[in-house]
Amino acid sequence: MKVLYFHQHFSTPKGSAGTRSYEMARRLLAEGHQVTMVCGSYHGGRTGLQGAFRRGRREGQVDGIQVVEFNLAYSNADGFLKRAGLFLLFALRSVLVALTRRYDVVFATSTPLTAGIPGIVARWLRGKRFVFEVRDLWPELPKAMGVITNPLVLWLMSGLEWLSYHSAHRLVALSPGMAKGIRARGIDPARIAMIPNGCDFGIFAAPGPGWRPEGVAVTDLMAIFTGTHGMANGLDAVLDAGAELKRRGRTDIKLVLVGQGMRKPALRERAAAEGLDAAGGGPLVFHDPVDKARLAGLMAEADLGMQILANVPAFYFGTSPNKFFDYISAGLPVLNNYPGWLASMIEESGCGFSVPPDDPARFADALEAAADDRDGLAAKGDAAAQLARERFDRDTLGRDFVAWVTGGEPPAGRVQEGPDA
Repeated sequence: MKVLYFHQHFSTPKGSAGTRSYEMARRLLAEGHQVTMVCGSYHGGRTGLQGAFRRGRREGQVDGIQVVEFNLAYSNADGFLKRAGLFLLFALRSVLVALTRRYDVVFATSTPLTAGIPGIVARWLRGKRFVFEVRDLWPELPKAMGVITNPLVLWLMSGLEWLSYHSAHRLVALSPGMAKGIRARGIDPARIAMIPNGCDFGIFAAPGPGWRPEGVAVTDLMAIFTGTHGMANGLDAVLDAGAELKRRGRTDIKLVLVGQGMRKPALRERAAAEGLDAAGGGPLVFHDPVDKARLAGLMAEADLGMQILANVPAFYFGTSPNKFFDYISAGLPVLNNYPGWLASMIEESGCGFSVPPDDPARFADALEAAADDRDGLAAKGDAAAQLARERFDRDTLGRDFVAWVTGGEPPAGRVQEGPDA
């Protein structure tokens, strides 16, 4: 079967971005299918293509995947209007691909929501099978964050969401909250499969040389955050906890923020102004993004992974962050600062700490507990590794994904069987 796969932010493991689409495409190939990946240029991502762009695109094979990359450079540090324009440009160029290529099924993954547009066109103008993957609930999340307030824009986005869901033959949700949100739009639960992000043991369970950033001693408790530094990530919570640790004199705990994003300059400025960085004798350490191999080495040396989001109720059940699954892949205990399905999982499995949002004292208490009980922390790491292998093995999830996308039998236990599933 020929699969036309749309993901604007596609990356191979050589980049610092998420690799779900790469891994799922590889599993489609392993089952004998052909995959054409249509993407843009993403800051921190690496598509694997090296040649020059011609007429705004380049194309070639990467690990068996036929990659079509548009010269649309996107960064999480870009402003809203620039990002919105790039989303629309990618959708329009993708429509031309959907109208001209030969394929059997079109698969599109959000974000952005506009990724569904070529799938809608393929379904209604060419009669093609369309599978839509929902990684975030739009416009619910940007509306809840106050990022988008214009009633007309929200109405248009809501209409595109409804049309994407109702045009798709099947849908993939990455979390229970996403599946619930799709059902709330009137979609038959039998058309929805919940296939969360998975754990890449080949990368994180057998890492290369371990390393620590400059300023982090071998004896320090190193808690890391790896990912985008944006509004949604709420990383001021880490700085608030850092201020509390400094007041308590805990110089043996370091908080390492790895990544890039719109909020990173402001976070660094605040840390410097309040003496929370290394220059001020504080616990904060900032580091540029690294590729997956370097990330695995960092996680091998880390003691704790921080799963942080802004205190927005829409996030509680409607997200499936890559970093959580990377942490547990590496057997790293997790500190989570918001309620929801991941917090419940952490508490039930004993793989880390769950603290209330907007409570720097409780956040700091958890960090101190981790630093003061290394045996207990190691036990939480063992529980994280067990959770990863029992519930989130990428190979198992990949087989379910391939079956669902190619029209095979529904994966057992993943189809949403009722309104409260």
